[in-house]
Amino acid sequence: MTANPYSPPKAKVADSLEEEAPPIWNPNAAANWSLIFSPAFGAFLQMRNWRALGEDAKAASAKGWFIASLAVLAVYIVLGLAVRDPRAADGASRTLALVYLIVWYFSAGRSQAKYVKEKFGAAYPRRGWAKPLLIGVLAFVGYVALAFVIGILVGVARRA
Repeated sequence: MTANPYSPPKAKVADSLEEEAPPIWNPNAAANWSLIFSPAFGAFLQMRNWRALGEDAKAASAKGWFIASLAVLAVYIVLGLAVRDPRAADGASRTLALVYLIVWYFSAGRSQAKYVKEKFGAAYPRRGWAKPLLIGVLAFVGYVALAFVIGILVGVARRA
């Protein structure tokens, strides 16, 4: 949205009622990256955003979603081990992942984007994405490696 060219000029005044926005990650982008990295990624970034915005109750809720997301990631591994048919396990994991993503997004993920848009519009300082995305990639690789090692160990234990 562009500024009205006919509006009077604005100056920062000491007694201004406008609140300065702290630097945060774009909430819409965080939710979108959750499609790739799971809702755990988005919930963690939103938790950090809520803290920066001074919304401690909302940060605690996002922390709950982060912990629940980690538990769901563990369930994917358990499903892979418990269900003997690989196609059935894959289908169950994908269905659970999609349902959980939708529930997270509509329950918590989009609320921060609405909050930021209402309070600051598009004029807020943004944090960089290099570090969170690198951590997301490393966490994904670590998760796949952990699932692989657990699968190998369970396979060896079943044969013994």
